[in-house]
Amino acid sequence: AKLIEQFKKYYPAELVNGKLNYAEPFLGGGAHFLYVAENFNVKKIYLSDINKDLILTYIVLRQNPQKLIAALKKYQTMYTNTEIDKRKDLFLSVRKNFNQAQTQSQTLHITDVTETNNNASIARAAEFIFLNKTCYNGLWRLNLKNEFNVPFGRYKDLSLFDEENIFAVSAILQNADIVHADYAECEDFISNDTFVYFDPPYRPISKTSGFTSYSKCGFDDADQLQLASFFKKLDNEKGAKLFLSNSDPSNINPADDFFIKAYKGFNIYSVSASRCVNSNAAKRGKIKELLITNINV
Repeated sequence: AKLIEQFKKYYPAELVNGKLNYAEPFLGGGAHFLYVAENFNVKKIYLSDINKDLILTYIVLRQNPQKLIAALKKYQTMYTNTEIDKRKDLFLSVRKNFNQAQTQSQTLHITDVTETNNNASIARAAEFIFLNKTCYNGLWRLNLKNEFNVPFGRYKDLSLFDEENIFAVSAILQNADIVHADYAECEDFISNDTFVYFDPPYRPISKTSGFTSYSKCGFDDADQLQLASFFKKLDNEKGAKLFLSNSDPSNINPADDFFIKAYKGFNIYSVSASRCVNSNAAKRGKIKELLITNINV
C-alpha cells in the first residue's frame, strides 16, 4: 500500500481510460488490487494465490460478509474477555485447531465456499483472520508440514476487523474471479488489454532476511528466474502491461545484478519502501525495492 504513490506515475494510460482488465496472481493482502479497483474502471478482474486458506477467506468475504463478521465478533469478544496472561493460550489453541484441520482433513475444498451457508468455510476464514491479526507482526508463514507456525504477537489491544471495510471489500470482490492457483495459471486470462501486477515472495537480500515460507514450497532463485521467464512470455506473446515488485539487492551488495540480468530489456526502477518486519525494531525503516515493468512512460 505504501508503494502505490510511487507506482502511479508508471501506470499505463489505458488503465486511466478504463480500457484494461486487471490480474494479480500473487494476491496476498491485495492492497494494489483494492487501490486499482477503487480508483479505475477495470473491465474484468482475475485474482489468484497459492495460499489456499487466503483464497478461501477472500471468497467467504465476497459471498458471506455478514456471517464472517458474526464469527469474527465471537473471536473479538473471546480475546477481549481473556486475561492478558492467558491470551497466548487462546492463540495457541486456535493455531492448533487450525493446523489439525489442515493436516488431518482435506475435506474442505475451495469449491465448497460457493455455498454461502457453508459454516465450515466461514469458521476456517475467521480462524485465518484471527491468527493473522494476533500472531507476531502479522506474518503468515508455513513450515514444511504445511503448518502455520508464527508465534503469538502479545497485543494488549486488538481490533480484529472493521465491519464497514469488510462490506466495502466484499462489494469490490463481487466482480472478481478469485482462484486458488499457481501464478502461471493466469495466462489464459491475460491478453494485450490486461494490466498484470506480480508481487511474489521477495528474494532475500541477506542471510537473515530469507522469509520465503509463505507457502510450504518456498520461493528460491530458480523460482525467481522461472517467474522472469513467464514475465517475458507474457510480454512477447500476450502484449500485456506488466508490473513486478521485488527486493533490491543493492541494499546489501551493489554488485548483485541478479534482477538486472533476469529482466534484461525491461524498465527497472528503484522505489523507497518501509521495512515493517524485523525482530529488531531499530532495523525497521526505509529500504529500496524494485519495480520492473514493460511500460514506457
